[in-house]
Amino acid sequence: MARKPTTVNRPEPKDMTAADLKAGIIRLAKRLEQVRAFAPERISEQFGDPEVERIRVSVEEGLQRTFGLGTPDYNRYHAACSFNTGPVLMNRRASTQEVQQALQGAKARSIALLEEALTSLNERLEETGTAGVAAESAPADFDRKVFVVHGHDGEAQQAVARFMERLGFEAIILHERASQGRTVIEKIEAEAGVGFAIVLLTPDDEGRAMGGDLQPRARQNVMLELGYFIGRLGRNRVCALKRGDLEIPSDFAGVVWEQMDDGNGWKQSLGKELEAAGYAVDWNKVMRP
Repeated sequence: MARKPTTVNRPEPKDMTAADLKAGIIRLAKRLEQVRAFAPERISEQFGDPEVERIRVSVEEGLQRTFGLGTPDYNRYHAACSFNTGPVLMNRRASTQEVQQALQGAKARSIALLEEALTSLNERLEETGTAGVAAESAPADFDRKVFVVHGHDGEAQQAVARFMERLGFEAIILHERASQGRTVIEKIEAEAGVGFAIVLLTPDDEGRAMGGDLQPRARQNVMLELGYFIGRLGRNRVCALKRGDLEIPSDFAGVVWEQMDDGNGWKQSLGKELEAAGYAVDWNKVMRP
């Protein structure tokens, strides 16, 4: 008698609401920052290092909570939590160099997969036509505080900070906040009542596609924080100011940015964005040189 075929019950893709997508973006952005901060050169033992286990468990937990265990999305990105520590040999353990080389490769793979997961989540959120969490749930009377994200251009950062102070806002510049052992995203979350972010895109680094020419671009941490704030606050509460000639990644091509010129045009553009987000703006102060 023929046996009845065994039915394998595979988990269905998780039906993610807009709130799920936003929470996933914030969660995986944290994991991405943790992976970027992971330093393989500090690892010397092939087995049992608590730092390797910590980063593996953290990424695994983030993927599982975001996509659901065993779902197609979970399986697609699951290799992001695989931190291989080198070859397993019969007669010896892997050398420190082999361990570190393996972890460098695992780190690069994890970053690439988490970035792809974040891109996918951001695209799905955009397709829902829903604003960010803070834009929906926070009260209309946000504190007059704004985040200012910047790279190496201290002049641009100071110009924006002075302008915001003139308008009666407090500019939150994260590197001026005490770390207290916290990551950048943890420092962001510690600032309550902040409902707007200004991100300065300045040509601080260079990069290229394979076989292409070097192009000026913003620092990678600036682009990460831009994506994080879009997910956290919504696009209508993030203003990107582009200064100089630099390449904008294709993933952010849909994000509106304003040119930071040498005159007052950028101030008027920023004032309009703040007003559209619900803040009271004194236009006499905006127009003042």
